[in-house]
Amino acid sequence: MEEKMIVADLHTHTLVSNHAYNTITEMAQQAAKLGLSAIAITDHGVAMPDAPHPWYFGNITKEFPFVMEGIPVLRGVEANVLDIDGKMDFSNEELKAFDWVIASIHSPLLAPITRLQANRLWSNIAENPWVDLIGHSELPQYEYDYDELTKLFARNHKIVELNANSCVVRPSGTENMKRLAKACAKNGTPVAVNSDAHSIYRIAQVENIFKMLEEIDFPQELIVNSTNERLLTELKKHSHPTAEKLEGVLK
Repeated sequence: MEEKMIVADLHTHTLVSNHAYNTITEMAQQAAKLGLSAIAITDHGVAMPDAPHPWYFGNITKEFPFVMEGIPVLRGVEANVLDIDGKMDFSNEELKAFDWVIASIHSPLLAPITRLQANRLWSNIAENPWVDLIGHSELPQYEYDYDELTKLFARNHKIVELNANSCVVRPSGTENMKRLAKACAKNGTPVAVNSDAHSIYRIAQVENIFKMLEEIDFPQELIVNSTNERLLTELKKHSHPTAEKLEGVLK
């Protein structure tokens, strides 16, 4: 793997997600200090118990510039998947306004489901044009058909997340994550390696994921946030105009 493992951390939280600890400005400052080309701020969607007020999400793209502290800051959200039909806690019109959208399952909002139900859930999410990233989807209680769904994700330009924080706070899913990564490698599905940082001290701390990827000989070219060029190439396939905003401002 390359010495600089990721150029952009695409899943981070600020103190408005109440179990995180730093401001947007502090997160951007630290990302720039670490030499990242970009960072995405993706606080928890409104259905989560620790979520910010809905007004926060309405204002974030208005109150903050795209470039902060010298680097692009994607104004995003970690939206919650609420049922097997793929309903989320934002409308498509609301999702359209963000630079970057993660779709994730969180256990306070969705009880364990069967494999068939999980397949249906992620199939519906794959059809949503405003979802960019499939967030930490490896938990055993929401296990799905990794082979079939990663093919669908690839066809619909969805990136699969390999989440460094999951190995710490959701260790029961670690083996599933490895299986998911193998399916992505087999089917040419793009992945993003992210920290899911809840403080400045965890930004870009993804060494554990790269160790796993080395063990399975994962192809570097499928890691979209491993180079600026790969990130831009992938984002040009997405519905959000984020690639257009990033061109010319990535370091």
